[in-house]
This record gives sequence, C-alpha cells and structure tokens, in this order.
Amino acid sequence: MVCWLRFSQSRRIMGQPGGSIVLEVSAYMTRNVTTLRNDSHLLDAALLIRRTGKRHVPILDESGKLVGIISDRDVSRLSPSMLANMTPEDYNRVFEATPITAAMTKNPITIAPDSPVRDAVNILYSKRVSALPVVDGDHLVGIVTISDMLGLLNQLLADGESATGATP
Repeated sequence: MVCWLRFSQSRRIMGQPGGSIVLEVSAYMTRNVTTLRNDSHLLDAALLIRRTGKRHVPILDESGKLVGIISDRDVSRLSPSMLANMTPEDYNRVFEATPITAAMTKNPITIAPDSPVRDAVNILYSKRVSALPVVDGDHLVGIVTISDMLGLLNQLLADGESATGATP
C-alpha cells in the first residue's frame, strides 16, 4: 500500500535526495519551557511539577546554562515513603532540605533545534529517556518529549489515513 502524507505548512519540512523528508525538532518541541535554578530544592521541583502538570523540568545555573533535568519520577524516587513513621512536618522537611542537584540528572543528553526528528526519536528510544532539552549552543530553546513524538506519529498516521481514504 502506498501512503501519501499531507503536511501542514506550519511544520518545517526539508526535501532530501531520494524523495525522503526530514522533519526538524524545532517544529515539534515545546518552546516555553518552565525551568528551575540549580540552587533550588526538591520541594521547588515537586510544587512546580504539580502546579504545571509538566513531567520534566530543565535545571539552569546562575548564568542560564543547562546543567541538569529533573522528572516527576526523580521526585517520587527521593520522596520518603508514606508508610514511614514520620510526621507531616518531617516529611516536608525532607523536600525542603534536599537540594535539587541531588535528584536531577546532571549533564543531560540534548539535541539541537535543527536536528531531524528521526535523531530525537532514536535518542529517546535507544537511551531510554523520556525528554530531551533542546539547546542552541549553550542556550535552552525548548524541550522535546516522548509525548511530543507520539503526537507527531498520531498526526502522520491520521494524515496518511485521510490521504488513502482509510478510516480509523
């Protein structure tokens, strides 16, 4: 079966030899990234993740350079067990006293905004990570996640189905 895909003009597409196309990371990344500074604490990450619903938070140093990333799983991993015999105050103290640098992944794998989406998918899959900070030089410009890539796959499949007349 031949499948012709339609692409929205808002997506950046570059023609390649042999008729293949390359979709750039910049077209699918989240641009307005919520970040924390490396002098933050686990409590700051937990509250930010809860408030924003974001699962990944890049960590920047005082000059704005990316130095790490923390996920909701990292926060959960360092959280005391609710079964532990401790007061709510003691539980909160753990979050307040734990520096974010103890929980974050230092020097995370990154990708450039003009990289092909295929490279991002390959890294996410092969390295078993769920988010890639997108950097231009030393400057954080976005983040691309597994959810972003699933959204792209969903769009491509829907476009392919409509182009072939197939129904979902």
